[in-house]
Amino acid sequence: MKKWIYVVLVLSIAGIGGFSVHAASSAHEKHLNVSRMNVDDEFKDTDGTFILHDLQKEQTFVYNRKRANQRQTPQSTFKVVNALIGLQVKAVRDEYDVKRWDGVKREFESWNRDHTLGSAMRESAIWYYQALARDIGEERMKSWLHTLSYGNKDISGGIDQFWLQSSLTISPLEQETFLEKLFKEELPFDKPVMKTVKRMMIQEEGDHYTLYGKTGTRLTDMGLGWFVGFIKTEHGSYVFVTNVDDSGTKAKNITVDILKKYGLITSKIKEPCTAGL
Repeated sequence: MKKWIYVVLVLSIAGIGGFSVHAASSAHEKHLNVSRMNVDDEFKDTDGTFILHDLQKEQTFVYNRKRANQRQTPQSTFKVVNALIGLQVKAVRDEYDVKRWDGVKREFESWNRDHTLGSAMRESAIWYYQALARDIGEERMKSWLHTLSYGNKDISGGIDQFWLQSSLTISPLEQETFLEKLFKEELPFDKPVMKTVKRMMIQEEGDHYTLYGKTGTRLTDMGLGWFVGFIKTEHGSYVFVTNVDDSGTKAKNITVDILKKYGLITSKIKEPCTAGL
């Protein structure tokens, strides 16, 4: 009888071990191999570039490398930098710090109300971040952009305009480097500051992923769009940058399509609001 119990136990343990190996193998197979990506279909109707950096394997996929190296105005993706600097120098207290609407009717109804640092990030309310830039001031803004080596570091276009169709430019690959440092919290800001800004960037939380991002659109002609950020999944984390000759909403939709295609987003994402700007 003891022999039979022993055999059953051995078989059971072997079965458990086999299951563990198989589970680990399956998890490993689910980790995206960025070298095998193909995004031609996603860009068939739009000129642009797409970058995906695997933070676990330190591998990078770049679609249209020439464009990925070209500097362009960051538009509202600069809100991420603006918020980091504003919080660090205490030009704004926290993500709930309110600025009162001045009563001027602007392009989007969601902008025409009081906003906090967080809500203005989500709704991409430009006026709030223009006021924040003025509060930071030219000297501190210029100093921080040099410290960060952010693009060409040029704020000559005016303290509340330089990132909007103006003097400041940055390439998609430079954006990726900046975002990777933010994700890892390796930028020269206090840890709570970086955690706050990352929290404000959350776009969607699914069962197996969290998507962080910020759009940017050239409002004069909708001829330049960005969606930049990172995604955390149960199998790894990735930084992404999408830049297109279209709107930020288009850049976001392309990004989401690619992330779904390769299994990084595994459930339906909410439709973007005016945050496509």
